Amino acid sequence: MAAAALLGRPAKVPFPIARVGFIVVGILLGAVVTPQTLRGFATWPASVALLIVASLIMMLATTSYLRAVHRWNALSALMGASPGSMIQVIALSTELGANLRAIAIVQTMRVLLLTVGIPSGLALFGLVAPAMPVARGPAGMSSLPEMLIVVVVATAAAFAMARLKFPGGFLFGAMAGSGVLHGSGLVQAVLPWWIGSAAVIVLGAVVGSRFANTTFRLFVRYLGAAFGSFAVSLSVATLFVLIVTQFFPFPIANVVVAFAPGAQDTMMVLALALHLDPVYVGAHHVARFLVVTFSVAVIGRRIAKH
Repeated sequence: MAAAALLGRPAKVPFPIARVGFIVVGILLGAVVTPQTLRGFATWPASVALLIVASLIMMLATTSYLRAVHRWNALSALMGASPGSMIQVIALSTELGANLRAIAIVQTMRVLLLTVGIPSGLALFGLVAPAMPVARGPAGMSSLPEMLIVVVVATAAAFAMARLKFPGGFLFGAMAGSGVLHGSGLVQAVLPWWIGSAAVIVLGAVVGSRFANTTFRLFVRYLGAAFGSFAVSLSVATLFVLIVTQFFPFPIANVVVAFAPGAQDTMMVLALALHLDPVYVGAHHVARFLVVTFSVAVIGRRIAKH
């Protein structure tokens, strides 16, 4: 999809289809939640706190890099340095008058590099986590009533969170609804695998479509900033991944995806594809979103006033 967009071809995923994709993936993510996983939440505060510190340092280091090396103005550098929260950053950039095209390219390239690089890197070093069981219950006609309950509850939660302007509301809302049902043991049924695969393909197309209306020459102009800022943010993330895995017994693959500076919806899809713990990954990305979004909004508005 990204290649088609760069070549000037129509590259747009209709919002209703993208919305369905987010909800379906959220349902699948929530289905891997178990009561045992939820009971482990009490051991995560220190890890989440380190994630917050890492995010702030990541923003400072990447902003400094974009300003010093690529001569970006302070506002555009701050927006380009935001680890995740891409949709909110682009909206804020439009409002405050930052270099929207440059920011979109840098942010999108970061997501694409993480999406391609994390699975390859984990496999290269033999760090892929053991597969978490997805289908814990039957998927035949006998489970149809449970499936319908999950779909209705998850969809309602998705629309409720989206209405509240929650980040990635459709995905996280559906995951929350499905997670409550599965984590409490009330249901065990899951959606067929082919539905989940179709939803993941749809979300991949959504990411690629963000290159629409971007000329190849303009894209190349910002490649240096994209790769350089990615290297800076990844270096900070790697440092904190090493710290967390040194002092806590979390699987390395879970920590890598949880600390990766990508969009929360994309990282959650990646967690699903790699069979990781979506609750651990999701908790960290939600925490980072809240901190990053608030910090970028406050600092960005102050910069724009000067």
